Amino acid sequence: MDEDLKKQLGKIANTIRQLSIDAVQKANSGHPGMPMGCAELGAYLYGVLLKHNPKNSKWANRDRLVLSAGHGSMWLYSCLHLSGFKLSLDEIKRFRQLHSKTPGHPEYGHTDGVEATTGPLGQGVGNAVGMALGLKLLAAKFNREDFPLFNSKVYCVAGDGCMMEGISSEASSFAGHLNINNLVLIYDANNICLDGPLAECMSENTKERYKAYGWDVYECDGYDFDRMDSIFTEIKHKQEKPVLIVLRTVIGKGSPHKAGTHKVHGSPLGPDEVAATKEALGLPKEEFYIPQAVISFFEQKLPKEAALEAEWNEMFRKWAAQYPDLAAEYEKMQNYYLPKDLEAELKKMTLKSPMASRASSGACIQLLAKKLPQLYGGSADLSGSDDTMMKDYPIVTPGNFDGRNMKYGVREFAMAAMSAGLSLTGMIQPFCGTFLTFSDYMRNAIRLACMSPYHVIYQFTHDSIFLGEDGPTHQPIEHLAALRALPNLHVIRPGDAHEVKMAWIAALKYKGPTAIILSRQAMPELKETDVSYDQGMGRGAYIIKKEKGRADYTLFSTGSEVSLALEVASGLEKLGKSVRVVSMPCWALFEKQSSEYKKSVVEGDLGVRVAIEAASDFGWHRYIGRHGIAVCMESFGLSAPAADLAQEFGFTADAIVERLLNVPRSA
Repeated sequence: MDEDLKKQLGKIANTIRQLSIDAVQKANSGHPGMPMGCAELGAYLYGVLLKHNPKNSKWANRDRLVLSAGHGSMWLYSCLHLSGFKLSLDEIKRFRQLHSKTPGHPEYGHTDGVEATTGPLGQGVGNAVGMALGLKLLAAKFNREDFPLFNSKVYCVAGDGCMMEGISSEASSFAGHLNINNLVLIYDANNICLDGPLAECMSENTKERYKAYGWDVYECDGYDFDRMDSIFTEIKHKQEKPVLIVLRTVIGKGSPHKAGTHKVHGSPLGPDEVAATKEALGLPKEEFYIPQAVISFFEQKLPKEAALEAEWNEMFRKWAAQYPDLAAEYEKMQNYYLPKDLEAELKKMTLKSPMASRASSGACIQLLAKKLPQLYGGSADLSGSDDTMMKDYPIVTPGNFDGRNMKYGVREFAMAAMSAGLSLTGMIQPFCGTFLTFSDYMRNAIRLACMSPYHVIYQFTHDSIFLGEDGPTHQPIEHLAALRALPNLHVIRPGDAHEVKMAWIAALKYKGPTAIILSRQAMPELKETDVSYDQGMGRGAYIIKKEKGRADYTLFSTGSEVSLALEVASGLEKLGKSVRVVSMPCWALFEKQSSEYKKSVVEGDLGVRVAIEAASDFGWHRYIGRHGIAVCMESFGLSAPAADLAQEFGFTADAIVERLLNVPRSA
């Protein structure tokens, strides 16, 4: 590497250190160690390697950089500011302050240039694998000879903590299996954890582990620009496998008294150590100082980076002219195309009754796959059970990315994080499936999808005790309540095939994450739910049986218990009672309705309010009141046939009618 360039990169590295030290100290909060230790890496990536255009951070063929070690956010913010993204120095100075663009951990959609929401360690690795996979899928679909529309790479910076989290193992194993050869994982190996030396909790040979996954592995001194350039240049021009680069660094490099110790991991240096560090590094005492040479360096780069995108745009124009059908598909995927007649097309589907809602959803997926080129799906070793396979399309296999079905294997957590990464390509609508009880494995990735938010659809089947003989280990009880507690997640538990069809409309329309909750057991098709999206599912909750006169009882229900609620209503009416039945497939959608509509459904003199759902009653009392009756699960389930479980736990029409008749109307 040219000596002048190395000197310039050295100045950039020290500027990254200066900004990071000052921002963390000013906030009196943060993690200065990683930014100081990886400053040379940041200088090289943003000063030399990355193919991107900071003035258009969403250019489709840009290289992506994901900071899995999100606690080192000031490293990323410093790099983004210096290289010309829309992140001002004032925002750097407002690090970790209310409503700043520089929160404690990077947040997608909040800060220009941040590619994924990271912080919970390891998830960025899963996101990066999903992004890289998504770019391979797009390349397989759209690239043609002389038209490499998609040939960018995904770089991910991870630390020791990321490597210890199980999700990185899941995701890395999958990346090696598929040979995702546009993925570069940079391991900031500084041998320090927040709690102390890494040796106190980890002694594995990470390099050999990744070789066993099928990765190529390199090792590099984090301060040797020549070696760094040699490795990255080789990878850039010839990469045959996913790559791990073990970058040997010193946490808090430059700090005279804290470098190489856990004391610099998660706490500010302190005023005295800041002064000592700046003196040791030859940095000015002035806070947030950026040398003019560094400013000029990146200013001179910006036109060249814009030119890269301009060249790509010209290539795209020629490609679109030569392949108009592909260009039309590209536009559909870019805009997440939904046909105007999609609801009508779904409604025209004839499905047998009774039918498990997992099966009716599977039928919907077959139709949607033909209509929506952006739809890609996968399952955690359960596609035959959760009905997620798009039968007319291939499975993605090692080195072959023409398919639209992913077999993620038993890797639920990584599947959820990778699905977020697929969504982050900006052209893929991912859905993924497993049993509802295994949503616990996925929860933290679902949480980040809610926070960002990412447009991911989760298909969770085997939704209650009525899955039967597999017993309480597989029978979800608390999971609906746990998922409903997540802000921005639409949890939809449809009551029959009509509602399943409209659940897919809801999930595709909503620009955040959706969990569709489905049954294993057969459910009857109900004439009461055969209404338009706007009259039913789009409302989140709606009256499917109107009371006659003053209501004695109002029954609220979801999923397979909706038909049970109608049976209960019929039994009560035979005894001269007036009953309203409300299907409530999606609480979150219901809460977004007008106050007038909500009042018309759940307020007023509704008699005895009753929730019927084969799950925990947690949350239902907001609708049925403190004295309402919750016909719900108060314990874990049992291993037995579904009919026996219904008798055991009181989920039969006769049992519920008898229970309600013994409740005073004023309850």
